[in-house]
Amino acid sequence: MKDTVIPLYSRVSLSRDFPDYNLKQGDIATLIDTVPDPDGIEEGYILEVFNALGESIDVVTVPRSGVSPLRSDEIFSVRSLVPAS
Repeated sequence: MKDTVIPLYSRVSLSRDFPDYNLKQGDIATLIDTVPDPDGIEEGYILEVFNALGESIDVVTVPRSGVSPLRSDEIFSVRSLVPAS
């Protein structure tokens, strides 16, 4: 992932959970910008997250290592944002 350049506005998948945002590994988002790390350790990605109907539901910032480009051998799945009761 370190050498992979992901173009802006590409769809990406999360490579780990981000509980603060209620996002899970495998969720899909769109890369909308990059942010430098003030300490020079790891660049950040600003992602826009959409629901299954294509409605924007959040904009989040995650470390570059937290995303992966989509691959042709992957398929989409759906999960609820509402916890099961």
